[in-house]
Amino acid sequence: MTDALDPEIHDNAEAKRYELKVGNEVAVVTYNLSEPNLMITETLVPIPLEGQGLASRLAKHVIADARARKLLILPVCPFFSAYFQKHPEHADVVHPTYRQILGLQ
Repeated sequence: MTDALDPEIHDNAEAKRYELKVGNEVAVVTYNLSEPNLMITETLVPIPLEGQGLASRLAKHVIADARARKLLILPVCPFFSAYFQKHPEHADVVHPTYRQILGLQ
């Protein structure tokens, strides 16, 4: 399955986070990169932006970016762990150890 990169989401490599600005607020996914591994550490959506699907939108972008860059995701972030369990079709980008932990094929 191939997802397109979201043009509104920016990889701020210096800050080690993907950013999605909505108005004056910014939803983020923080990470640590040690190629070929991309450890997703946290997903933060400001309270005024909750319930709009922004975390899922960020997750889809991060997954597409990791796939394009041939990175393996280590989903330490609880949101990402749950996202992969709900969407096992993306298991190919999850590090094998985490696939086993999350019960993904």
